Amino acid sequence: MLGFSPEAVAVAVRRAVTGATQWRDHPWEFVHDVRREAALQMALDEVLAEEVGSGERAPTLRVWEWASNAVIIGSFQSLANEVDLDGAAKHDVTVVRRISGGGAMFVEPGNTITYSLYVPESLVSGLSFIESYAFLDDWVIGALNDLGIAATYQPINDITSPAGKIAGAAQKRFAGGAVLHHVTMAYDLDAAKMLGVLRIGREKLSDKGTTSASKRVDPLRSQTGLERAAVIDRMVGSFANRYGLTDGTIDEATVTAAGERVATKFGTNEWLTRVP
Repeated sequence: MLGFSPEAVAVAVRRAVTGATQWRDHPWEFVHDVRREAALQMALDEVLAEEVGSGERAPTLRVWEWASNAVIIGSFQSLANEVDLDGAAKHDVTVVRRISGGGAMFVEPGNTITYSLYVPESLVSGLSFIESYAFLDDWVIGALNDLGIAATYQPINDITSPAGKIAGAAQKRFAGGAVLHHVTMAYDLDAAKMLGVLRIGREKLSDKGTTSASKRVDPLRSQTGLERAAVIDRMVGSFANRYGLTDGTIDEATVTAAGERVATKFGTNEWLTRVP
């Protein structure tokens, strides 16, 4: 997004015309959340984004903690096409559907790093959908570079390195004026378990010539040599150095509101199995 190429100049002009805000125009809050079950995580993403859109909450960076193994399918994906439900039951994996697009993600507590950005629409004003991915991922690519990983953005929603894919992003824009941008990163995943649950994962690993189902997917652990907590601390520190951060919270009213949406939406079979 920087530099003096014709494309960069065009983007800068569009953003100026639309009155786009910059990162440091906003007071950013940080929440390192407690462990929560997958359906509640989906609901919290929706509620927190709406709170930012309504002005009840400052723009927020939230790092998640998962309470159990899970597969999260995209809003427009087919459950049957993406997930082996027998495999999910065998490996004690909860399956949920999120509100954003993109592909299915496999997560394990302690082996995955997931975060969400809840930002005002003005921050990405004047940017195309693809440009907004690159813009909102720029800070974390810089943080990974600082960790010694040659990370790059791969349109539309991947962060990769020479050693393979590191993360996948997804995004949702709300009518109320907020944007949700969330990213799941592989710290050290069990590939055998992932292959037993994700149908598309089998095809992708086969295409890459992976012959052993026991191989672990561990780009962050192997490339940094750091514990997961240290990777998170370094990432958050990089964001704070760039844009500033103060500690935030998620109050009981917000958790209650999210719980109600689990009961009426995110935890229902109708939402999970819907045909997009």
